[in-house]
Amino acid sequence: MSILKVRNLVKVIDSDLILQEINLSLQSSEILCLLGPSGCGKTTLLRMICGLETPDSGQILYDGKDITGIDPHRRNFGMMFQEFALFPHKNVYENVVFGLRVKNRADNDIRKRAEEVLELVGLTGMGQRNVNELSGGERQRVAMARSLAPQPRLLLLDEPMGSLDRVLRERLLRDVQAILKRIRITTIFVTHDHNEAFSVADRIAVVSAGRIEQVDSPVNLYKKPANRFVASFLGFQNMVEGVVQGNGGVETPLGIIPIKDPLPASGQNVTILIRPEAAHLMGSQDPAAADELVVMAQVKDVRFQGADYQLTARAENGESLVVNLPNDTLIPDPGQPVRLGLRVSAMSVIDR
Repeated sequence: MSILKVRNLVKVIDSDLILQEINLSLQSSEILCLLGPSGCGKTTLLRMICGLETPDSGQILYDGKDITGIDPHRRNFGMMFQEFALFPHKNVYENVVFGLRVKNRADNDIRKRAEEVLELVGLTGMGQRNVNELSGGERQRVAMARSLAPQPRLLLLDEPMGSLDRVLRERLLRDVQAILKRIRITTIFVTHDHNEAFSVADRIAVVSAGRIEQVDSPVNLYKKPANRFVASFLGFQNMVEGVVQGNGGVETPLGIIPIKDPLPASGQNVTILIRPEAAHLMGSQDPAAADELVVMAQVKDVRFQGADYQLTARAENGESLVVNLPNDTLIPDPGQPVRLGLRVSAMSVIDR
């Protein structure tokens, strides 16, 4: 059963339509990521859920009750921003217990809860530390502890890793997900980074220009983006136009693809997404497998990426392909011909 429901939410700011008929639901203990580019409306949506912004129309329901007009402090939601917003003149302990003091909790309860959340985020014994002396990762943990201390019904995280470097961000993402799953708190996590979303989320809602383009699990989102925007935002580059054939295949400039996805009627136009892991290099005499398309191409660019090579090639018909190949592959130099096998299992129909 859904614990949070957003119904037909609309927001207009200075005559600009920021959110357009947003519908969304969230299960108890679920982590949902709002994923999209800067300015798409995801932070505005988060602020409306926590009560800092008021929608022009629509409803927000929590546990079946309409909370659209309820003040933020009465919603008992926790929110953590990218900047952490810690009080520089207070130590770690005083930052963590701020929300508890606002709620007039007893001193003994405050101390006990502070110890619990500091242990939870890996900061046991650091209560008296000056927050200005902490590393970026430690400050992030203090901000998380402060958000969790009042035991919110819903946790809202707005780009919480945005100010951290990549290595620290990746390490803390694993820790944050483990913490959220351990305490089973329902969470909405805003990010513009699809790798962050894939690492943390149970489900991902992709937002574009105030609309939700797709809501799905990370695996389904990666394997079957709903449309060109979602595919492009996830970093996919190989999208080929085609026409559905009577035998169920799709005729494309690269050849006929025996796609496994459900297809519209014969003669209809579709777009096929070819994921970068679809390709492997074939020798001149290697037979094609039953589920692959063989493409003759010329190497245009090769980039080493650590775990793999990114190879850009131009097919004989002029179509450009960007594919990933294992780092132990003997890669031809730019200008050399290649024979690429493209696995149909790593393709999907994205526009019908």
